[in-house]
Amino acid sequence: MKLLRIGDVDQEVPCVLDDAGLARDVSGLIGDFGPNTLGGDLLSTLQGVDLSTLDVVKMQGARIGSPISQPKNIYCIGLNYSDHAAEAGMAIPDEPILFNKSSGAFCGPNDPTPYTQQMTKLDWEVELGVVIGKTALHVSKADALNHVFGYTLVNDISERAWQLEHGGQWSKGKSFNNFCPTGPWLVSRDEIANPQTLGMWLNVNGTREQTGNTEKMVFSVREIVSYLSTFIQLEPGDLICTGTPPGVGSGNTPPKFLKIGDTVHLGIDGLGEARQSVVKFTGA
Repeated sequence: MKLLRIGDVDQEVPCVLDDAGLARDVSGLIGDFGPNTLGGDLLSTLQGVDLSTLDVVKMQGARIGSPISQPKNIYCIGLNYSDHAAEAGMAIPDEPILFNKSSGAFCGPNDPTPYTQQMTKLDWEVELGVVIGKTALHVSKADALNHVFGYTLVNDISERAWQLEHGGQWSKGKSFNNFCPTGPWLVSRDEIANPQTLGMWLNVNGTREQTGNTEKMVFSVREIVSYLSTFIQLEPGDLICTGTPPGVGSGNTPPKFLKIGDTVHLGIDGLGEARQSVVKFTGA
């Protein structure tokens, strides 16, 4: 099942895509898709409904919001593709490298990426996002996927100078507004037979920069969920960004970085596509 939210910011309508690709309004069945609903009987409730009886929400010309309202936590795994670690000139980690993105980074899949005067090395990272659907604390690898609600597409946008040249704390370079565009869909776990066989790609201004497959992950989704649950209680709605394949801007010779006017287009098999344009920051 593919879940999505359509509408302006803070006015999104929760929808399910039917077999014809139409967005059906399920707001009357469930208030919204988020931490308070993903952990319940959401999927069984939606599966028991005749979607053809529900109103169609127009998608053409409408904003597609993030597929869940707001995760409580955004966890990220660094250097989790063997070929990306080689590209970065870093050793493959013995254990998952963990960092966080701020909640303010979370946004819709096609929302613009703001560029401030202080940014100099803005980079891209196509990633498989994992959304937790059941509280997980100290779970085994064998049981880990039973705590996953589903999967989504993420661009882990990164300001490399902030990440690497200001004390080495990665969250600094990962947490600016709209640095975690997510979606268009949250695809339930039952539709993805194996999360370790998904092709992924990313273009910048129409030029292919990243081509990869989740089979190259150093730590699988199963291993990541189990590992994190050793230290952290994972909650419904939590988002885990699982790392990126090679082809990031900083891995090029010479390096390539985003600037105002650039467009990023990315996708993962079965999880849809997203586009973000880099725009001048106009906030405070």
